[in-house]
Amino acid sequence: MEKLSSLRINGERLWQSLMDMAQIGATQKGGCNRQTLTDEDKQGRDLFVGWCEQIGCSVTVDAIGNMFARRAGRDNSLAPILAGSHLDTQPTGGKFDGVYGVLAGLEVLRTLEEHQIVTESPLEVAVWTNEEGSRFAPALLGSGVWSGTFDLEQAYAITDKAGKSVGEELDRIGYKGDTAASAKALKAAFEVHIEQGPILEKEDLQIGVLTGIQGLRWYDLIIEGDACHAGPTPMQVRKDPFMAAAPIIAGCYQIADQYGPWGRATFGDIKAEPGSRNTVPERLTVNVDLRHPDAEILDKMDRAFRDLVEVECEMHALEYEVNECWHMPVTQFAPPCVDAVRSATAKLGYSNMEMVSGAGHDSLYIASVAPTSMIFVPCENGISHNEIENAKPEDLEAGCNVLLHAILEVDRQ
Repeated sequence: MEKLSSLRINGERLWQSLMDMAQIGATQKGGCNRQTLTDEDKQGRDLFVGWCEQIGCSVTVDAIGNMFARRAGRDNSLAPILAGSHLDTQPTGGKFDGVYGVLAGLEVLRTLEEHQIVTESPLEVAVWTNEEGSRFAPALLGSGVWSGTFDLEQAYAITDKAGKSVGEELDRIGYKGDTAASAKALKAAFEVHIEQGPILEKEDLQIGVLTGIQGLRWYDLIIEGDACHAGPTPMQVRKDPFMAAAPIIAGCYQIADQYGPWGRATFGDIKAEPGSRNTVPERLTVNVDLRHPDAEILDKMDRAFRDLVEVECEMHALEYEVNECWHMPVTQFAPPCVDAVRSATAKLGYSNMEMVSGAGHDSLYIASVAPTSMIFVPCENGISHNEIENAKPEDLEAGCNVLLHAILEVDRQ
């Protein structure tokens, strides 16, 4: 027991693994472009497999490309304890988002192997497919299929902007596995991640103990207008989709403020068709993202948004559609897993706070079928999904130590 309580991961080895992985898909501004199911994603997966095999782990791949590196326990009939995250990045992503959770899990296995410690339960490190959703929507696809949220065949049929499908690309890079993409019994699941926000850094704290994930709703708002020349057509006779879109966007910001401080409204992509500088659009597609950690309030935000669209579009005599393409429910993590993270953090003496994740993570879908929790560490200026994304080696080491001791605590139960 004393040997376990004094056990620590190798922070330098963890950092070097992160830097080695960051070379795959490296961008000129210091970030990573390793989008899911690309050649770069294959290279990252291959590197991870090689590292796992070096310490005697077996690696299996399921039908949606999720990977599971397994270290045997004393009793392999027991349900495994899982750690992990994702290796895919945004097109202009950073070196730590998702990747840290995978390589921290690997570092836990390396540390246990190095010290010849055998856990009671087997341990697994997961790499979930297409967490980001930047190439294939929706996000969290691999964990969503595994948890039973998404249908496998429908997932295979999803295409990117070039018309390439998930199924075709899995085949092409050699990561469409034979194992069923379905949930299995887990004793616990943990995901360590950079915060992707400014709260921990602002509070000068090292660890976030996560109790849940806020909910979100994604919509495609489509407003139909009439294309016409920007010069000769008087403003009062136009059917211009932007005439409704502008007050809708402003109104959504007001809705987020009304339900502050946790309300969120974002418009990450707007497409005007035909997309000509001097032509009023005949169609406008606005991607809308609303979020809140309270399910009841998120429902109120949804109703307010739909009412706002109806009023503004009718006022300007415009046809419209509100297509909800993703609803990520509010998630509460399992108290025993949260307690394990809380206990490990206290034992290690790291400054901390309890918090809710503002971003979606694979743990959301894992939590629907298995006891789950998450661990956050600060990132510089709260910046993520950006090539300048950065985190301190000592914070990454601390989060990995919390992951190690949370796993050991659950293993002893």
